[in-house]
Amino acid sequence: MPEADGGDRQREIAFYAPLKSPDHPTPSGDRQIARLTLEALARAGFTPRTASDLRLFDRDGDEAVQQDLARASVAEAERVIADLRASPPALWFTYHCYYKAPDLIGPRVAEALGIPYAISEPSISMKRRTGPWARFAAASEAAIARADRLFWTTRRDRPALEQAGHKGRLTHLPAFLAEGPPPKHRGAHDPVRLLTVAMMRPGDKLESYRRLAAALGHLDGPWLLTVIGDGEAAAAVRALLSRFSGQVHFRGQIEEASAMRAAYAAADVFVWPGVGEGVGMVYLEAQAAGLPVVAENHAAQRDLVAAPLVPVGDAQAFAAAIEETRIERRSLSIAARSHVVEHHGLGAAARILRAALGPLVT
Repeated sequence: MPEADGGDRQREIAFYAPLKSPDHPTPSGDRQIARLTLEALARAGFTPRTASDLRLFDRDGDEAVQQDLARASVAEAERVIADLRASPPALWFTYHCYYKAPDLIGPRVAEALGIPYAISEPSISMKRRTGPWARFAAASEAAIARADRLFWTTRRDRPALEQAGHKGRLTHLPAFLAEGPPPKHRGAHDPVRLLTVAMMRPGDKLESYRRLAAALGHLDGPWLLTVIGDGEAAAAVRALLSRFSGQVHFRGQIEEASAMRAAYAAADVFVWPGVGEGVGMVYLEAQAAGLPVVAENHAAQRDLVAAPLVPVGDAQAFAAAIEETRIERRSLSIAARSHVVEHHGLGAAARILRAALGPLVT
């Protein structure tokens, strides 16, 4: 960071994302949220800068990998401390700290420079305190315990954080995105145009596709479905939807934001059961584009979706919700967009960050 006067330093924030840097070359949801967090901090009146790109991620629970990353983090922390010591930032901010990707740098830097330390999306997993990730789980919990402010996003993370004694330092920061310009409202199509955006992976994703296929089988009226996504389970997904020949169009993975927004704008209803969704950013993207959502009643969806949710695993109810949403599309579209802007837009996130971090840096 460049030399700065006292007033500037009160606005400077050292930013770090141990799972994936905002500058990582491979697109992903984690990279997207890291970039959005930087933007929200800037909108809140701070000057955030990425302090390190070191990735501290152990996918498989490998003790040797964890040892190597721990050693690398010590050297990286010393480099960052030397880089920042002449003109320390006002605060260190880490996005996402959990048992596979603990923050091994932020606590050390914050201690050496005598600055506050904050984490967004901290997560504690009791069952990982033993087993192959025990070392990283302990390191993650140590970082969380050191933090002056913890921003929780998904309701599944909050109970463990409170149980660990962190209730007094918790602030709710709902998932957020850049909401973009208001959509152009128009009438629904006939047949109704459905849209799904999801990776094709074994496990929860494939189960969601299975439930979607079951629901489509109960639709009475004409419909078309566009599927955006790809992955190792692509063949299995295509097999699940093969009985709807001519009604399903697979577009593969789309990374360009403008192309994705055009896909949302061309649809009538976003349909995705969402089994095991983590943050569920796709629901926010759809609603920001004025697209009503039909989803199952899971934890992530309860935090994000404006419309009533469908009972878990009820294919007939899912189909009925699609039909009802198509009929009421215009009013539901307006409600979806308003919900995102008010509760999940960059402006809303910036207000929360400003209020919670302001007292730490004054």
